[in-house]
Amino acid sequence: MLFQKISAYGCCSLLCLFFLVGCASKSSYSPSYRSGATMAPDGSGKIIDTPNMHRATMRPYTIDGKTYTPTMVSVGDYFSGVASWYGKDFHGKKTSNGEVYNMYDMTAAHKTLPMNTMLKVTNLKNSKSVVVRVNDRGPFVGTRVIDLSYTAATRLELVAHGTGPVGLEVIGFAGVVAPAGAPKQSVVETDYLIQIGAFRNKAGATRFAQSNMNINNRYNAIVKEGTFENEPIYRVWLKGFASEAEASDFIAKGLFKGSFIVRE
Repeated sequence: MLFQKISAYGCCSLLCLFFLVGCASKSSYSPSYRSGATMAPDGSGKIIDTPNMHRATMRPYTIDGKTYTPTMVSVGDYFSGVASWYGKDFHGKKTSNGEVYNMYDMTAAHKTLPMNTMLKVTNLKNSKSVVVRVNDRGPFVGTRVIDLSYTAATRLELVAHGTGPVGLEVIGFAGVVAPAGAPKQSVVETDYLIQIGAFRNKAGATRFAQSNMNINNRYNAIVKEGTFENEPIYRVWLKGFASEAEASDFIAKGLFKGSFIVRE
């Protein structure tokens, strides 16, 4: 239990303090998800990003017993692997982000890239390139890294062969291609943290943080110094969450009683 751990470090009356500080922090917290939708830049009027769509599609999911965790990427990130394509059997059906799949649109499915990530896909055999927007999950076959729409695959001359080696470069987010020379940026805000403890004693906070490093090989604890009731307070936060949804899912596991989301 969290409070048993805290008391071991000689912090007195932290049960009350933890919740007092927690309530004070919560009062200033507000979700960052946009209240409106982002529309497609081509003027078609298609909705390509909504708050609910973003929250749901950044959560880990399991297919055939294997769990996939959507990850942060930045403009300029590059990957390579085998591409496949999907066409009329899926035409008109819903994609993972709620859109209706159109085999003639320039879209693609990827297992972990955030929805509406813009990719430059290059056929490594003939150097032909296209730009696609991720709006679906997959492919869940072998080592394939991306499933292209029929039109995208046609332009890359992959349809006849079914699959082919490709390079993937992240070139934008939310359906918008980043301008040339734009600095690297992450598609997902990284300032979601979880408070797991509060201490009056800095040494106790430091020890507690050190005992909670590299959780799940992903999250690390840090100590943030502040003031509460005109006295120093040392809060212990976990960082490494790619979205509010991911942080909420972590809290739901109950590893740290009384923990809550904060924004840096």
